[in-house]
Amino acid sequence: MHLRDLPHPDPGVPDVRTGGAFLRWLCGQQLGGQLKALAWGLLNVGAIAASPLPVGLAVQAVVDRDGGRLLLAGGLLLALGVLIAVGDTMLHRVTVTNWISAVARMQQLLARKTTELGSAMTRRVAAGEIVTVSTGDLEKIGWFVEALSRFAASALITVGVAVTLAFYQPELGILVALGVPVLALAVLPLLPPATRRADTQREKAGRATELASDTVAGLRVLRGIGGEELFLGRYRSASQEVREAAVRSARMWSLISAVQVLLPGLLLIAVVWYGTRLALDGTIAVGDLVTIYSAVAFLLSPLRHFEEIAQAYSFAKPSAKRTARVLAQHRPAGGRTEDRGTAPSGTLHDPVSGLTAPAGRLTAVVCGDPDTAGRLAERLGGHPAQTDEEDNDRTALSVVLGGTPLDDLPRDAARSAVLVQDKDPMLLSGTLGELLDVPGSGQVAAADALAAAQCGDVLTALAQASADDSGDPMRTYITERGRSLSGGQRQRLALARSLVTDPEVLVLDEPTSAVDAHTEARIADGLRTLRTGRTTVVLTSSPLLLDRAEQVVFLQEGKVVAAAPHRELLHTHPAYRAVVTRETDPEPALSAGQTEEPA
Repeated sequence: MHLRDLPHPDPGVPDVRTGGAFLRWLCGQQLGGQLKALAWGLLNVGAIAASPLPVGLAVQAVVDRDGGRLLLAGGLLLALGVLIAVGDTMLHRVTVTNWISAVARMQQLLARKTTELGSAMTRRVAAGEIVTVSTGDLEKIGWFVEALSRFAASALITVGVAVTLAFYQPELGILVALGVPVLALAVLPLLPPATRRADTQREKAGRATELASDTVAGLRVLRGIGGEELFLGRYRSASQEVREAAVRSARMWSLISAVQVLLPGLLLIAVVWYGTRLALDGTIAVGDLVTIYSAVAFLLSPLRHFEEIAQAYSFAKPSAKRTARVLAQHRPAGGRTEDRGTAPSGTLHDPVSGLTAPAGRLTAVVCGDPDTAGRLAERLGGHPAQTDEEDNDRTALSVVLGGTPLDDLPRDAARSAVLVQDKDPMLLSGTLGELLDVPGSGQVAAADALAAAQCGDVLTALAQASADDSGDPMRTYITERGRSLSGGQRQRLALARSLVTDPEVLVLDEPTSAVDAHTEARIADGLRTLRTGRTTVVLTSSPLLLDRAEQVVFLQEGKVVAAAPHRELLHTHPAYRAVVTRETDPEPALSAGQTEEPA
């Protein structure tokens, strides 16, 4: 795998049963890169491990005053130095490539899942958890993928060195061969408490991140009710909990590091003490003692990789568990076909609420509850809701278009048939021409869509702000999220973009909430004219839009309770009148089943 090959043509289908299963799947996808890293790691670590041999040979050559062996030792050291340099360079390149490839694969998987679920993602998984997964968790998993090959190479070479020493000098080699496993396994009892403390730290950090993101998202509301200090105090408390958990986790990891320094040091002291006695007795030569000492000193480096992989795994496992939980979310329906024929057309029906939008007509929907309206818009867009009953997930029925469930269509076909514009549409940075350059039927020109959305004043303002002398508003740059525009201007441009796509069914959630009444009335007329013969569903409680709709459907508690023209519902349905006219007297709303004589 080369970085120039990114993004992956197909990131694959991950095993998301558990965090461990996801890690195994991810490493399996990186098998080729891991084998390359292992090969270069064996070359690099093996050359380092072989360095004590020419060092001992050189020392013994000096003792014996043998210039030939000294020259041979120098040549061996030079050759091993070249191998170490080449191995280290290539190992670094391959491991970093593995890290980036693994992170890129996970980013593609998350992007694909986010695209599949849309805004339903944040209702199934906390926003803070999504932020944690997409930032810190991917980095920790990538660290484990990167460290795995280095650890494998170090482990193999360590075993090889210990076995070689046992044959080279049995008196000292057996001591080293017995001591190395003890050193490697000494920290195992400390890993479970260290992992638990690290998990606690990450959980507290995730909650703090979620609290911060929720606070920022609701900052305007908090300022309005004077709740800034309250939430600031909550965040201070959460951040202090994160700090305390981080300190407790760091103490345990520092203890593990101390053990990894202390025990090898004791082994080195024992080898030197025993080896010196053997050398004084004449049992071993001075060069052999230097070789064994250098080999034991070398073993301190691979042992640090043991600590690294233990720490990387302890961090990666909960991160993989969170990532797998996010990737395990899915659309509740499972009958999606692969036939990419023409998208269906006809009446749009939601079996959950009972809403039916006749083909080719403008239907307005009044919910009274913004959350209910948002969930209905998502269902109409092909994202069936899930309900929890007695702790069991029960899948809601799919929306049906022209007799075909949207969940039986390929995702692209379903989304080309039904387009949903939510109440807070996103404007990407770029020129106005680029904003309106979206896939569509080609039957609605950008100028017609802008006119229907009443964007005349927006075009004038953009023409005046044009960076060139042409004064062409289509070439004027719009900043990220449309921050250079007012709320009403952003809303109208987003509506124009939706109109340009000209889908079979267009669902609009409060498309005129940020404009004045006169503009709203003109938008309603333009929308009805431009969408003639197309199915349009508008979720709104605005009387101006409702009066121009061919049919108005009224929902209470998520179910259709009435369907008729706006004026008829005003006279015959008190609960509808209470929602639309914002009546403060609750009595009419309580008598939803009663009727009145038309005025």
